[in-house]
Amino acid sequence: MRRPRPNRPARKRHRHAEPGAAPGTLISAPGAAPPALHLMAYGGSEFHEARLESAAQLADFRGRYRVLWLDVEGVGHVATLEQIGAAFGLHHLALEDVTHTAQRAKFEAYDDHDFIVARMVYAHEGAAETEQLALFLGPDFVLTFQDGKPHDCFDPLRERLRKRHGRIRDLGADYLAYSILDAVVDSHFPALERISDRLDEIEDQVLVTPTRDAAMRIHSLKRELLTLRRATWPLREVFNVMTRDESPRICGETRLFLRDCYDHVVRQMDLIETYREMCADMMDLYLSGVSQRMNEVMKVLTLIATIFLPLTFIAGVYGMNFDPDASPWNMPELRWYLGYPLSLALMAATTIGMLVYFRRKGWIGAGRKPGHGGTPPDGGVAGTPADRNHR
Repeated sequence: MRRPRPNRPARKRHRHAEPGAAPGTLISAPGAAPPALHLMAYGGSEFHEARLESAAQLADFRGRYRVLWLDVEGVGHVATLEQIGAAFGLHHLALEDVTHTAQRAKFEAYDDHDFIVARMVYAHEGAAETEQLALFLGPDFVLTFQDGKPHDCFDPLRERLRKRHGRIRDLGADYLAYSILDAVVDSHFPALERISDRLDEIEDQVLVTPTRDAAMRIHSLKRELLTLRRATWPLREVFNVMTRDESPRICGETRLFLRDCYDHVVRQMDLIETYREMCADMMDLYLSGVSQRMNEVMKVLTLIATIFLPLTFIAGVYGMNFDPDASPWNMPELRWYLGYPLSLALMAATTIGMLVYFRRKGWIGAGRKPGHGGTPPDGGVAGTPADRNHR
């Protein structure tokens, strides 16, 4: 009978252009609805927030505010993407990367805007999953494109804009882009904290009862850490480029804040590698525990077989059908009055003797006390204190 396969998340299928298609070809998702367009525009004391019905309404807000942030939830509707690209002059290659949601985190500079790809982390059925975030940074606008999954990590940032907390509404679009990327980076920390708690639980489980469920949980954690590693490691190069290269759309003050994001990414990388090593160590511990349990079972069976071996020999000897009347050497004890009780007593004495011997050797029970030779139960050095110091 085949064993049931463990529950694993289904692998995502991503849309790609046909081989040989022209660069910048946008692929529409079958049956995709127009995306949700959330606009926030501000400049000092001025602030406006709206849900747009179509991308054609963007013309009413361009040039009226210092900074315009358009958040697009859903990247499968090609017509809307083309309208947004035409309104802001986005490069067609960058728009193509927006529709391909399996992009590696990267930074690309164009003539009048920058294009950044990062991956947000969210919890799905208790496991860490990632979602692509495509960000365009222009002189007076920031565009973000999401897959359309619920509960992004930007709600605290939106509240800061609404209530004018901090300096965000007094600074430019580059600071808004930094704030968005900072929220994306910080979304990785809760996932790492959950993994840390699960590692502690699994470690206790492996030490007490190494079961198959523990191995499955360790394997699940390794898959999550691999997902986080793929999302985090490329971000280091992204922030390194943004802080090192001179971009006309990123001022020097914002680069100082981006260096803080770089430090957070390096810290996350260290945590991920540490947790991956812990998973590998726990898997080794699990395998050692399973092997130890198997050794204990084999030890018990071997001791039982060893005890019954002399008993079988005694029973076999007296089970031979020799006629005592044919020769005085043919088992005369078969005619003894106490022959049968004596044979049982011999078997019992043999069993008791072997059990005492096994216990003195430390193979069963608590073993011998330290100082009487052999190996003590705690794995220390046998013998007297002077002998141990000499060794």
